[in-house]
Formats: sequence, C-alpha cells, structure tokens
Amino acid sequence: MDIRDLKLFLHLAQSCHFGRTSKAMHVSPSTLSRQIQRLEEQLGHPLFVRDNRSVKLTQAGEHLKQFAQQTLLQYQQLQHALNQQSPSLSGELHLFCSVTAAYSHLPEVLDKFRALHPLVEIKLTTGDAADAVEKVETHEADLGIAGKPERLPDNVRFAKIGEIPLVLIAPSLPCAVRSMVTEAEPDWSTVPFILPEHGPSRKRIELWFRRHNINNPVIYATVSGHEAIVSMVALGCGIALIPSVVVDNSPEPVRSRISQLDNISMVEPFELGVCLLSKRLSEPLIKAFWELLPDNSI
Repeated sequence: MDIRDLKLFLHLAQSCHFGRTSKAMHVSPSTLSRQIQRLEEQLGHPLFVRDNRSVKLTQAGEHLKQFAQQTLLQYQQLQHALNQQSPSLSGELHLFCSVTAAYSHLPEVLDKFRALHPLVEIKLTTGDAADAVEKVETHEADLGIAGKPERLPDNVRFAKIGEIPLVLIAPSLPCAVRSMVTEAEPDWSTVPFILPEHGPSRKRIELWFRRHNINNPVIYATVSGHEAIVSMVALGCGIALIPSVVVDNSPEPVRSRISQLDNISMVEPFELGVCLLSKRLSEPLIKAFWELLPDNSI
C-alpha cells in the first residue's frame, strides 16, 4: 500500500465512479481496477460493492477511507514541514482552468510565480471553467481559475483577477440563423441558442431570456466548454451568449466566421478569479501563489 494507491482509492471513494476517477487521476480504467483489487487483496476485504449502475463503499471501505484521509493529511504535513526547512519551495502545484484562461489570464500570474519559485513543477489541466470550483473541492486541483458563482461555497476562497463582459455572437456566413438575427426586429423566441451546461454564463443567459420575455427558448444544444460553443456558432448551428475573452482568443479560422450582435442589453459581466479551499492556505506552495494575486482578500 503506497501513497498513490491511497490517493486513487480516496478519489474513487468520493466519486463512486470508476470512469470519472480514472480520467481525473490520469490512469486507465483497467489500471484503476487492478490497483483497487490489489488493495482489497492486501486487506483481505472487499472495499466496494459494484454493479452495472453504481459503486458503493463497504464497511471495510469506510474504514480505509478514514485511514487514507488521515494518512494523506499527515503526508502533506510532512511535505510542508520539509519544504519550510528548504531555502526554496519545491514540489508540484496542480492548476485547473479553461483553454482560454490558459492563454488570457494565467501567464501573467504564472510568470511571476515561476520567477520566484523555479523549483516548483506546475501541473496544468484544462477543461470547462464552470467545473473549476468542483475540481478544487474534490482535490483534483490545488487552484482553479473560474467565474465567480452566484453562491461561493463556504469552504472556498476566491481572488478576483479580472472582469469578463459577455457578447452575443451569431454566424457571420450566410445561413438560416444569420437570416433570423439580421431581421429588423428578430423574434428571439424562434432563434436557436447554444448554451453552456452550467456556470456564470448559463445564469446570465437565463436572466437575458427572462428580461426579453423568452419563456420557451429554442435550445439547439447544451455544450461543455465555451470554446466548443464558439465553434458551433461558427458552423451556423445557433447563437450564443459568450465571454468576450473566449471570442478574442479563438483561432482566426473560427473568429472570422462569427460576428457580434448588439442585442445584449441588461447583462452584467462576471468576475474571473482564482479559487482554492480555505483550509489549504496554510500550505506553502498554495500560500505563495495566493500571495501573488492582486486581490486575495475576498
């Protein structure tokens, strides 16, 4: 039984889903299954009850979960104590952000951090920015770049690094959707929209629907990730309310196929920032990164 096995087990105990854990922990499902089986052989007890629909902890699994949490906490405390004795910080720092944020906002902060702490290895994972808070809460990332949700979890801290306006985009090439939105008075209730699955942008477009009295909008698709939404608009599938920074950082072949509409009244920008678990601010690597942020008092 080693630290890596305990980390895999603990993540699976929290997710109760082999697919999600194998993806988050960067191992194949077969490797994950083998390592769990190895733990079960070492302990002489099954740790999970598995069927086609769910994964649940057994009583032995519950005991191991408590042991793993305590052991990993003690291991982290040992690492931190050793790092504090070292003249320079070292170790790994796991960051999560969208592809767009990796281009637009991360470099400025990351350049400062790496200049001060060159021995720290940065592990960057990209995905839907709306998932950043969850990634931090489940320890899949030490820090995440996210749009500030309407309600920030009590155990999460947030430091603002920017304010992101939203733009309403449509296909610029001739197509049915383009014809609908360029009418003198578009009937928005008939125009197909492409929505994000969740997050601040989703909340704001729902507010936009209400303020324009669109009770039954036409939803062409619900998509994970703003970058994919821009591509679908460029293909003529529909229109979308999207953070302006995503449009600004889209590759030229895509950006030339979309245009911005002016019908975006009454939509507020959202705050973009770095989030982390409050209890982890005592960890040297995380504390060092946090202290470089322009607004870390929220």
